[in-house]
Amino acid sequence: MTDDTPNATTRRGFLRGTAAVAGAGLAAASAARAATPDPLITEVQSYASGFGDPVDAAPYGMPIEFEKHVVRRNVEWLTESPVSSINFTPIHALEGTITPQGCAFERHHSGAIEMSKSDYRLMINGLVDQPLVFTFEDLLRFPRTMTTAFLECAANGGMEWGGAQLEGCQFTQGMIHNMEYTGVPLRLLLEEAGVQTAGKWVYAEGHDASSNGRSIPLEKALDDVMVAFFANGEALRKEHGYPVRLVVPGWEGNMWVKWLRRISVYDQPVDSREETSKYTDLMSDGQARKWTWIMDAKSVITSPSPQAPIRHGKGPLVITGLAWSGNGRIERVDVTTDGGVSWQPARITGDAKSKALTRFHLDIDWDGSELMLQSRAVDETGYVQPTKDALRAVRGLNTVYHNNGIQTWWVKADGEVENVEVA
Repeated sequence: MTDDTPNATTRRGFLRGTAAVAGAGLAAASAARAATPDPLITEVQSYASGFGDPVDAAPYGMPIEFEKHVVRRNVEWLTESPVSSINFTPIHALEGTITPQGCAFERHHSGAIEMSKSDYRLMINGLVDQPLVFTFEDLLRFPRTMTTAFLECAANGGMEWGGAQLEGCQFTQGMIHNMEYTGVPLRLLLEEAGVQTAGKWVYAEGHDASSNGRSIPLEKALDDVMVAFFANGEALRKEHGYPVRLVVPGWEGNMWVKWLRRISVYDQPVDSREETSKYTDLMSDGQARKWTWIMDAKSVITSPSPQAPIRHGKGPLVITGLAWSGNGRIERVDVTTDGGVSWQPARITGDAKSKALTRFHLDIDWDGSELMLQSRAVDETGYVQPTKDALRAVRGLNTVYHNNGIQTWWVKADGEVENVEVA
């Protein structure tokens, strides 16, 4: 793809520029050190004068205190009580694509329950030849599989439908996480029970008091849905459904039922509370879109962003962000620094996995002028991430779900960043 940015530099040119800047910087730094020695270099520090912490000081490793700001955060007015809560992932402060469980987005309808593996049970019933009940140990005996997948709440970005509202990448787009899951394909458990010909849907329910349940077409259930019990190599955290949750790659997060209790096979959907009064998209004409399971292609620049301003001043600047699609793999991400007047392709860093977060980077030389940063994802189906105005023209402003519109960050001359929209 050609680069149509008027003042864009090639990667090689950028590196030459960086080398020149670095060379000048080294000369300046050498002069500065000669005039004023840096004690962090010239003097022995306390941490080099004795023993550090013993290896058994923290049986379970925790982040160092200098990173204690990298935590989930909530928006107080968004939910009525702590047991019906939303905690946002600090995506502005993370790199790579895998989200640590300890700071991964969570959403509860009646709080996070505590259940032991020995007390766990999973029932499969309905239109099956033989209703079954599995213990946790039973599940461990089935052949396992692994998948890396993003989980995104259907309401991610929902507060932005009416215009730029919240300051922070974490608060506007942080209802998402991406983990490596290990578990049993749901297909194997359904085959064990024997799905009858009349079975067309499954209904998944959790053990918690919210009675959260979602209908899933049998075709999807037999495809890539997983009954998972490990995430990122360790047991699920309590708030993520310990000991067992459902993983439904590419589909909205409410369908990823936690503390999975029952899978019922039916000839039609259940039309439960969570798929009628909620998780339907109210259109401008008063009608509601239903069964909008798939999370369409989306991207967001995570740095610079309102919680990650530019602190180093002019010169080389790394722009980075995340892209994802419930329809498959991310094919390309374009970035604009002028609010969409011109675009240039970003660099996909690492593997672009299907239905998983993809990391992108763009290296520029910032001259200190204001920027209007946006990113635009294109997935393997050819779908192009739309503008917010394009979405509003079709759906109006009544909905809070499935806002995958392009996000704009206004980078000011002093490096501070604000959430805005480009008219």
